[in-house]
Amino acid sequence: MSNGTLTINLNAIKENWQTLDSISKNTVETAAVVKANAYGLGAREVSLELAKAGARKFFVATAEEGSEIRKALGDSVNIYIFSGHMAGKSSLIEQNYLIPLLNSPEQNIRHHQNLTNHPFGVQLDTGMNRLGFERSDFSEFLELYKEKKPELLMSHLACADDINHLQNEKQLKAFMDMTSEIECPLSLSATGGIFLGEQYHFDICRPGIGLYGGTPFEKAKSVVGLSLPVIQTRALVPEETVGYGATWIAHRPSLIATLSTGYADGLIRAMSGRAVVYANGKPCPIAGRVSMDLITVDVTHLTDIPEHMEILCEQQSIDQLADEAGTIGYEILTSLGNRYDRRYTGG
Repeated sequence: MSNGTLTINLNAIKENWQTLDSISKNTVETAAVVKANAYGLGAREVSLELAKAGARKFFVATAEEGSEIRKALGDSVNIYIFSGHMAGKSSLIEQNYLIPLLNSPEQNIRHHQNLTNHPFGVQLDTGMNRLGFERSDFSEFLELYKEKKPELLMSHLACADDINHLQNEKQLKAFMDMTSEIECPLSLSATGGIFLGEQYHFDICRPGIGLYGGTPFEKAKSVVGLSLPVIQTRALVPEETVGYGATWIAHRPSLIATLSTGYADGLIRAMSGRAVVYANGKPCPIAGRVSMDLITVDVTHLTDIPEHMEILCEQQSIDQLADEAGTIGYEILTSLGNRYDRRYTGG
């Protein structure tokens, strides 16, 4: 069984970062979020390209991810860990000179006991109720943070994709109130926050999904393409069915192509009977259920059957495919499997 080909345009990632960087004032630094293996596209390759573009601050989810970025980029960048200082990670944090974003009193105690003089940041909960110090807990440590200044105070917006959502202004006010007594760099905005205006930018913006071509960065350059090999075609007579559960029934003489990919490769079952693939720009609907290694596609209307068909391409972005599957572009990107032949262009 042949593999599909996942093409990743490093130049597009670099240009997306540069465009996002140009939106804010010169005094605002643009970082890069490369967690989850750079949203599934290859943390090493992506980070190297972004460093060439000028990024000097990188954000990851875990200390292990930070270690990989440090190996790739050396000592010239700062690497922040969203999950903070987790138990058992002190040595990994120290050896790789990572900056944990402390999320709780427990993490604060762990960090200052285990790595007394090591740099740290602090994450604040301004209304998302996910990670970070709550206001009451943070107030207890204000005096400490005035003496041992954090490298960064940050929070995360819950509704930045919706510019009219009232939660944005509430969180902005809460963030300003909680940080008013400490002089250190501040960060509130990921991709969505960048488009909310300068009052949300503070000192550091940290785009993630926008780097990789996703909404709400509407003018982002497309980053990924996914081409799938056709294994076999099969002619059906009316009333024959396709796939598990016999959910697709031929209502006319039909031609079905079987493609080498499936939910083990990140094309989730929710795409069954909803998404389309493209043959030389012509849409072909998925017929029946997506299975582990295969999808079946109705190609009855095609004059010629190509050797490969495309599911991420000029005609279909990650967000368009996500809409068809009832999910978001983040899930599409981070689910793309390891069996694809990955080809990097640009860079």
